[in-house]
Order: sequence, then structure tokens, then C-alpha cells
Amino acid sequence: MRSSAPTDPDKPRPARPHGRRGDVLSALRDSREPLSILDLAARLGVHANTVRFHLDALVSAGRAEQVTPERTGPGRPAQLFRVRPGMDPAGPRNYRVLAQILLTELETAADPGAHAIRAGQVWGRRMTSPDTARSATDALLHALHDLGFDPQPDAADRNRIMLRHCPFLDLVEERPALVCAVHLGLMRGVLDARHAPVTVDRLEAFARPDLCLAHLTPTDGQQSAAEQTGHTP
Repeated sequence: MRSSAPTDPDKPRPARPHGRRGDVLSALRDSREPLSILDLAARLGVHANTVRFHLDALVSAGRAEQVTPERTGPGRPAQLFRVRPGMDPAGPRNYRVLAQILLTELETAADPGAHAIRAGQVWGRRMTSPDTARSATDALLHALHDLGFDPQPDAADRNRIMLRHCPFLDLVEERPALVCAVHLGLMRGVLDARHAPVTVDRLEAFARPDLCLAHLTPTDGQQSAAEQTGHTP
């Protein structure tokens, strides 16, 4: 399955350098010109080996880079380093605001629920798996697990999937109909991509206080967006 990991906001982010390593990075950032190991050692009042150790770590982490200096005379020129161009990857992020902006835009559609379902389907179809041996339902369970929904087949009804966690819970509390519609569309998209003989007919939000239920049905006629997600306007 193609994972959403490259854009996953919850994946571990690089730690912001601190202590002596942070001092080395700050010195590079404050300088308009690349600095040598000896330059940095003199500025920080530490041994060159200490600077070299932290520079190696910063280069490996993608925070600094080595620059090839121009040769001005005999002998090997000193190694020069500078901050790698780009924003601080360890800085604060706020994907919640981005999600709220996009949900607000969905609300402007003529039929927000149907539009949200279509948006989810588009993304769900992108989560295709090359594993053709896996059944469509297993593929859906796998996708939901990767997204953090903690899915479990319902032992009492093979046509239901229990969802014991919602990674969108904070947003559900603000815009339940839209967020659940996106989730419903996402599940349908996963099944659509595999040309499955079943679809998710509806998503029963908070069927119990601690879980939601996804109802599977053979592909045929479907209900309105509000009925499909268990939310009324």
C-alpha cells in the first residue's frame, strides 16, 4: 500500500539541536560566509575535534552542508561549512489550522456532505496496494490501521468494521458531518481502487460511546450523504 508517510504530520520530526551542537548551528546561521572548523572552534572557544563531531551530526541530519572552497594556492583547502538552505524542520507546525481551512472551504459547496465524500474517495483511491492476494476487506482494514483508526472486524456481523480510534477526533467535535463524510469517502476510495464487490454503505458515528461502525454492503444504490454518515443537517 502506498503510504501517506511522506506527508504524515504525526511522524517523528528532527529534534532541534541544543547545547554545544546548537551553538555550532547558530554560529553557522549567524555567519554570512561559510566557516571552517578552526573558525568555529575559535568563535565558540572549544577544541576543533568538538566542532568536527557536531558538524558531522548536523550534516547527517541535513541541517548543515559542506562547501567546496576555491583553490587559491598549493595544498588542500580547509573544509568549509554553512547552514543548509531551508526552513527549520524542527520548528512548530499547525496542521489543524490547515485542516480547518480546508473544511471551511468544503462547507461552501452546494452539497457539502457529498463534496466531502468525493474528496475522501479521491484520496482513498491513491492508497492502492499491489498485493492482489489480499481481499478487498483486508485491504480496507490495513489502510484504516495505517491511518490510526484501530479497526477490528465485528465478530457479531461480518459486514461491519469497528473503529475504536479516530485520528480526526478534535475536528469531528467541531464539524462532525463533514469529517465523517471525508472518512466515509476515504474508505470507499480504497475499495473502489480494488474494484471490490462491496462498498462502505454508511459510517455510523459513535454507534457506541467508544467506537464507530463502518457498514459494508454489495455495490448498488446508496443513501444521501447525511444518512450515510449518521449525521442530520
